Amino acid sequence: MNNSTPMIRSVTVADVAREARVSKATAARVLGGYGVVSDKVREDVLAAAKALDYRPNELARSMTTGKSGIIGVVVGDIENSFFSFAVRGISDTARAAGFNVILTNSGEQIEAEKAAVRVLIGKRVDGLIVTPSESRDVSHLRDIHRSGRPLALLDRALPDLDVDTVTVDDRNAAMRATKILTDIGHRSIAYVTAVDFAGHAYRGLEQIYTSSVRERIEGFLAVCREAGIVTPERLVRFGATRPEATRAITDTLLSAPDRPTAILASDSLIAIEIFKVIRQRGLRVPEDISLITFHDADWTSVTSPPITVVDQPAYLLGKAVTELLIRRLKGEVRPSQRVVIPTSIIERGSVGAPSRQKP
Repeated sequence: MNNSTPMIRSVTVADVAREARVSKATAARVLGGYGVVSDKVREDVLAAAKALDYRPNELARSMTTGKSGIIGVVVGDIENSFFSFAVRGISDTARAAGFNVILTNSGEQIEAEKAAVRVLIGKRVDGLIVTPSESRDVSHLRDIHRSGRPLALLDRALPDLDVDTVTVDDRNAAMRATKILTDIGHRSIAYVTAVDFAGHAYRGLEQIYTSSVRERIEGFLAVCREAGIVTPERLVRFGATRPEATRAITDTLLSAPDRPTAILASDSLIAIEIFKVIRQRGLRVPEDISLITFHDADWTSVTSPPITVVDQPAYLLGKAVTELLIRRLKGEVRPSQRVVIPTSIIERGSVGAPSRQKP
């Protein structure tokens, strides 16, 4: 007894052509959206395609038209809700313009980013949106730009690459967040970020190759120095790449005899682990330690107390960068644009005056 299920043959352009009583070339022009045909022929072909439940072969269409209708996206960490909101802005905007999106995640690793770009180029994407993991090694992005394929950067700028870029005002945002703390008397403030280096030690801004991280730390240190804090860089902490690493960093900070009275976290994934450690050690927010984080993640508004945040309009970033890319895809020729979107501070209950003064 043969129990095998017969294969269902896909409907082809030739099938649609026969049903519509037109040539295969004519059917291909209608289904591919290129060339010129009469309104009646277009209606007949589309009716035949619907009747036969025709599904286009995207790869074949891209080889015929030179366009895939797909935008490739590479982000740093899809687990981070900032990138999730940005990708939603990208996909909604792309879909409204008739494009699909292929999303890849670099994990903030340059080799993974390069591999993702290679895969997307192999998929014949029409253009790319990339969040570069660092500014030292961008040969793969230069190659894309030189090839003429539209490229836009999300969240992080590359000064030496002349392409459309959408970021937030990272330096200014860090300055405003830090000033909230210094204005009420904090003089021992830690800054915790996921970027890592051998030895986890801060040696200078020149060692930081991610533009958003460098600008935030620059803003943080500038305000600390304006407030008269001596060597504020001693409390910059790198390496909060995973929950366990963040908890270890926080434990070390809070175990010190001169523990900080406030912490500024570079993203909400880091902040939630910091918040957990503070609670586990029997300390109170903000009575014992104040906490501010970048990005208004959902959890930040429901903790007790709710967390003060730098609200980054992630959806708007995704929307704006996609609009710039689509304008390129539609043939617009113009100088590259650098769009800087302002952030805002949402002040909640996690900030208070220090319980003890620090030098």
